Amino acid sequence: MRLPASLLPAAILLCASPVFAQQLPPRDEFFWLGEINKATLVINTDEGLLDKSMAPRLAAGVAKVIADGNQPGAKRPSTVITFEPLLIKAAGEDVTLLHAGRSSQDMHATYRSAILRDDLLNLADQLNKTTATLVHLADRYASTVVPNYTNGVAAQPNSYGHYLLGFAAGLDRDAQRIREAYVRVDRSSMGTTVLNGTSWPLNRERMAHYLGFNAIVDNAYDASQISSVDEPVEASAIVTSVALHTGSFIQDVMTQYAESRPWILLQEGGANTYVSSAMPQKRNPGLLIRTRSEASTALSLAEGVVWQAHNLPPGMSDPKEQRTNTEMIDSGIAALKGWQTVMNALVINSDRALEELNSDWTASQEVADVLMRKYKLPFRVGHHFASNMVESARQKDIKPLDFPYADAQRIYRETVANTPYAGELPMSEAEFRSTLDPVAIVNHRATVGGPQPAEMARMLKEANARVAQQDQWIKTNRRHIDDSLAKLDSDFNKQLNR
Repeated sequence: MRLPASLLPAAILLCASPVFAQQLPPRDEFFWLGEINKATLVINTDEGLLDKSMAPRLAAGVAKVIADGNQPGAKRPSTVITFEPLLIKAAGEDVTLLHAGRSSQDMHATYRSAILRDDLLNLADQLNKTTATLVHLADRYASTVVPNYTNGVAAQPNSYGHYLLGFAAGLDRDAQRIREAYVRVDRSSMGTTVLNGTSWPLNRERMAHYLGFNAIVDNAYDASQISSVDEPVEASAIVTSVALHTGSFIQDVMTQYAESRPWILLQEGGANTYVSSAMPQKRNPGLLIRTRSEASTALSLAEGVVWQAHNLPPGMSDPKEQRTNTEMIDSGIAALKGWQTVMNALVINSDRALEELNSDWTASQEVADVLMRKYKLPFRVGHHFASNMVESARQKDIKPLDFPYADAQRIYRETVANTPYAGELPMSEAEFRSTLDPVAIVNHRATVGGPQPAEMARMLKEANARVAQQDQWIKTNRRHIDDSLAKLDSDFNKQLNR
């Protein structure tokens, strides 16, 4: 039976119009309850669980509820018990035949997974954009030599690009975590009812495919009692890692703002910095402060999910609140957006960075390394020599480039006296000077994964490839969901227009 157009509600015709199709509704609880009802009608009609003669009328009722909810300012009920009365009003009590073998438990578990699935893709998208920015800047600053710090103290020279690739590697692990979690979230609970299935022979696999899921939650008890709690908790662990990486980077930059002559700053003005209301010389790093706050907010919300799930009997709804869980994911996205903005606002003063390196003894370990590698002196003996040299230099306020070679020779003799290695410093003055050169240290590293040019080129190439692969993964999964929903729309419209 095909309903004449004159009997179709105007809202349904509007829903099918090309103009309306461009104004996509949010994929919230209301959206997914509508999709679940559409899929139930199509599947149960095709498989003989619903009288085919009733399908067009019930489909018209479902379509009207969806179209009404999509109107500007309209209410969009988010639970089965508030959605169903609208269906009854639109199509009569017969529409509750669609509820065969269903429960709010499996329907809510399904839309929570569907929404979290979209949220994870949004998080993955911003994570990839932030990573791409890191990798781009790593390429720009591949040969820029700066101090790196351990325990808050200048430790060794390094390429700033190499440093940035280190953070990109951390974010790549976060991307891996998203991909792994996505597989576990991308499963449909529909057809499991409350906790032990139903006597109705529901086609769970077909329902999953219509809703864009790649699999079903196999165990009916797990579906709404265990798995739907695990999912937001796992997502919270990813947000936690993202926020920790963000905060770590921000704090490292913030440290420079305590210096009178930082080698790294933000471009002044706009939303990046602001002048103190009392002290005209101050340029407060507002962007850094906001981003750190966003990372802290993300950590707080992520930890809240864990506490909500703590000490609960199976199936309770405490950690399942969709709005709260989406806010948690969004907070991680906000932190990543802030980080990306910070990266684009950084100003690196390479001359000042090199000056700082040469004002301290961050190259002193290289002296011990060369003595061991080239002259077979035990590392600890060479380390003692270098440490004694640094102590002497600091007492006299002598910088590395100005340290007298004769003093180095004397300190070496004193250090190795009464040892099997007694003798003269085997390094020539030229070699001694080059060993203390921060740029040479970085360029002559031999370790796989180091900052030397050849390794930087390799790692940049691989990092860019990972960014491209992640971008394709995101697009593929979004396309799969969109194509599945488009197929559902097509098959539902066939029932609507029979």
